[in-house]
Amino acid sequence: QVQLVESGGGLVQAGGSLRLSCAASGRTFTSYAMGWFRQAPGKEREFVAGINWSGGIRYYADFVKGRFTSTRDNIKNTVYLQMNSLKPEDTAVYYCAAGNSDRVYTSLADFGSWGQGTQVTVSS
Repeated sequence: QVQLVESGGGLVQAGGSLRLSCAASGRTFTSYAMGWFRQAPGKEREFVAGINWSGGIRYYADFVKGRFTSTRDNIKNTVYLQMNSLKPEDTAVYYCAAGNSDRVYTSLADFGSWGQGTQVTVSS
């Protein structure tokens, strides 16, 4: 089992930036991929970004491509989501998740452990 603790959410104006962090413990960090998801009120949780065990392969949802970047530090057991050019529609609770393998996938079912979530609010 993997324990995940997120930080870095908050309130920002449109066009601003935030960096989310997710610290992992438990299983060997390099044995699994990591993902970021988000859930807005009244909507389903959706995939945002994924990164494989080494950080060399990254996937992004179309709506964040060119604005968000996911990286990982395998020494600090931490994954990051740098969010730039934020829009009001990016407002949601953001979750990090640990994958069931070292390959990155985009489906919720491929992630077995979840963080508690961190609120990101973008004002217009």
